[in-house]
Amino acid sequence: MVADLDDVASEIVLVIHWVGGVHTELRLPKRRRGQRNATPDDIVEAERQLVLIANDDVIAGVLNRNGLTTGNGNRWTRERVTALRSYRRIPVFRPQIDWFEPWLNLGGAAKLLGVTLKTLRLAAEAGEIEGTHPLPEGPWIFSRSKLASPEARQILDRARQNPRHPIGSPPNQESLFPSIT
Repeated sequence: MVADLDDVASEIVLVIHWVGGVHTELRLPKRRRGQRNATPDDIVEAERQLVLIANDDVIAGVLNRNGLTTGNGNRWTRERVTALRSYRRIPVFRPQIDWFEPWLNLGGAAKLLGVTLKTLRLAAEAGEIEGTHPLPEGPWIFSRSKLASPEARQILDRARQNPRHPIGSPPNQESLFPSIT
């Protein structure tokens, strides 16, 4: 293997000499003086919000699903999320022992309110209830205290009064799977 610098193109040129006599040339970009490979601030802020409801494995999956990479251009792994969290002093996600989580994802918040996921998501998108959505292909985050607000109760009442989409099944509806006992 032979390494050379191409200062005009600002690249590192690697020439690999194989046993059969074939040569392969690879060109890699050369870092410029003062160039940093830091993770962008918007990714760091998204991690600060996601750590409220998810562990490092889940955060790595969400970041990868959104096509985001580390400062060096790598895919996210649990170890890389942990390293960024440690470096930026972001606290670790710890589920509450009493299962009374102060922050909920969309599914947990909808279950708490007794509405469908779509109803709550549409209300959050319209700004009728406060929720954060740090990444386009990621979870919604709701504060339990905001879900107890009068605005949240209005959404619940409005959903229950909608005749086109009643909550629950009609009382005379038969089960799709009859009892075999």
